[in-house]
Amino acid sequence: MNENPTPIRVWLKFVTLVVTIVLLSFLVTSLLQGKSEKTQPAAPLLFRDGMTIAEFGKENGLPAKVLKNAFQLQGEEDQQRTLESLNIARREIAERVGKERTLAVEYESKNWVKIPLKFGLWVLFLAGVFVLMRRGKITPGLRRWFYLASAVLFGVILGSDPGPMGTIKDAIVLFGVERVIFPPRMIALTVFLLLVFLANKFICAWGCQVGTLQDLIFRLNRNRNDTAGIMRQYRPPFLWTNTIRIAFFLIFTLAAFAWATDLIEPVDPFKIYKPPAIGIGGGIFIGLILISALFVYRPWCHLFCPFGLVGWLIEKVSWYRIIVNDQTCIGCGSCEKACPSTVMGAILKRDRVIPDCFACGSCIGVCPTMSIQLATGKRGRPPEGKFTTGTPA
Repeated sequence: MNENPTPIRVWLKFVTLVVTIVLLSFLVTSLLQGKSEKTQPAAPLLFRDGMTIAEFGKENGLPAKVLKNAFQLQGEEDQQRTLESLNIARREIAERVGKERTLAVEYESKNWVKIPLKFGLWVLFLAGVFVLMRRGKITPGLRRWFYLASAVLFGVILGSDPGPMGTIKDAIVLFGVERVIFPPRMIALTVFLLLVFLANKFICAWGCQVGTLQDLIFRLNRNRNDTAGIMRQYRPPFLWTNTIRIAFFLIFTLAAFAWATDLIEPVDPFKIYKPPAIGIGGGIFIGLILISALFVYRPWCHLFCPFGLVGWLIEKVSWYRIIVNDQTCIGCGSCEKACPSTVMGAILKRDRVIPDCFACGSCIGVCPTMSIQLATGKRGRPPEGKFTTGTPA
């Protein structure tokens, strides 16, 4: 049997992984040079007395579609009307045009070939993992390979955007700053939340390019059986981590609405897949998050991610979830020990709020009686007194 890796080997693997991800992302970003997926601030609108709608559009570089939607034009002849004839205040004109221009820029900034391709691959990838987990075929080694494949495919190759977090983050910022809702983003958010509902946070667990990278890093610091850390790993109380996450979400939302500021943008960990966009402060923060992932399970997801918070609420009604058969469970505590966070203890004992479950399957793999499954149904409460003694906290 192979020996467990040493701390030095853990650090070497960590550095190798992160450097490889960054270098490959640099290479892919340089080769593809796709359209920028970040909108730029629009220039102030120019007005002149007696200006027709057509002249207004030409002076301000506005596409015909923006003019049509902003002024509800019925035909090209309407563009010869003057702005004054509309009996609309300039402030309202600026608001209408601003919203339509923002939507047009959002549409233009997206890669409409890559986005549906990425979503299609997500569905296929998650379906494959789902089938294997239902059959109890996810081994520690296979788990690591799936995480690596997800980070490379959905991050390095297909880029930092779109991603689960961005659908919520960008929606809040866009509405807070411009009072605009971008419909395709809402569709993407709906799809992501539907995936959370169908199978316990599966998009975060196996599809999110930053989530899977953190999970892979965490597993580098685990023994061969993926049941304990090589260097000590910590499981912070969910009350602490979720309190921080809720507070950060509220502050982030307040900043977007009150000060038109995106607090996440400078430190966005998804930028590891778009290295040229990382500043010095962002690089330091992302580095600290990745180093922390060796010792704490998915630190970004548990402490800061807006989608992680919303997904945690949705997973309360997930169709498929981790279920324990209390009739065959012998209360040995193996699943709770192997779980990378505190969630398995809460599922097992039902004595506190259940934290985020990322459906990694560690609990399924170590259960000696095969009493744990990814299945449908309600989680029952264990027989009274079953875990009062002998089970680890």
